[in-house]
Amino acid sequence: MNASDSDSGARDVLVVGGGVAGLTAATFTARAGLDTLVLNGGESILRRNAHLENVPGCPAGVNPRLFAGLLEEQAARNGVAVAPGRVVRVDPRDSGFVVTTAAGDAYEARYVVAASWSDASYLPDDVSCRTAGSKTYVDEDGVGRISVAGLYAAGRLSEQYHQAVVAAGHGAAVGITLLHDSGTPFYNDWVTPDGYFTERGREVPPGCEEIDAAEQARRQAESRELMRDRFANPHPQTQRTHPSLVDDERGRVDESWEVGDD
Repeated sequence: MNASDSDSGARDVLVVGGGVAGLTAATFTARAGLDTLVLNGGESILRRNAHLENVPGCPAGVNPRLFAGLLEEQAARNGVAVAPGRVVRVDPRDSGFVVTTAAGDAYEARYVVAASWSDASYLPDDVSCRTAGSKTYVDEDGVGRISVAGLYAAGRLSEQYHQAVVAAGHGAAVGITLLHDSGTPFYNDWVTPDGYFTERGREVPPGCEEIDAAEQARRQAESRELMRDRFANPHPQTQRTHPSLVDDERGRVDESWEVGDD
């Protein structure tokens, strides 16, 4: 269904790419109240890793397919809509952008975050880019702004280091930059103990929340239960590798690596 045909009309934010950077940016914009859609044209390259190291808070590393799934779950939990679709064109309009997929679907959005792999062929011709071999990187100002107003670049497409934590951090920075540029009231995405602001005579700033001890206990219990459940068993998705090494377009290797076949 086209975004323009839906009950909500044009989206506030459309993110191209459902990898680490894209989902992180989308989570920030959705949590701040912007109607956010992610168009995902295929599996994130993250899923090819055998084990993901150097992730803050994971001392022994984490299964990359589990990590990717948690990012998707977190985005959905915060109101992000995700739909399949390989974007082939982003065209500026007076009110924002029209984003077209290979299937011919067209979506309208006020803002677009390009968070795909390093291929800028679908972006407007006047976007400033740099080519390096088979890859094309978009020039941006360090927090995602590029040469077309309202259009942002996040993650590997903007030549960030090829690390999951870097992609997440840059996606967050781009999401917050978009919030500021859009005029969305936003201070910090913080959950604080009851009275942190109000007992100092301050209003709770936009993006922040004060919770009492009972609500804190409830959220912590829910978090423990969810994480125990997600980490209790081996992840069911088959290990991936580079597609050129196996006779499978998704790069699935011998199923003996892991249980499952999707």
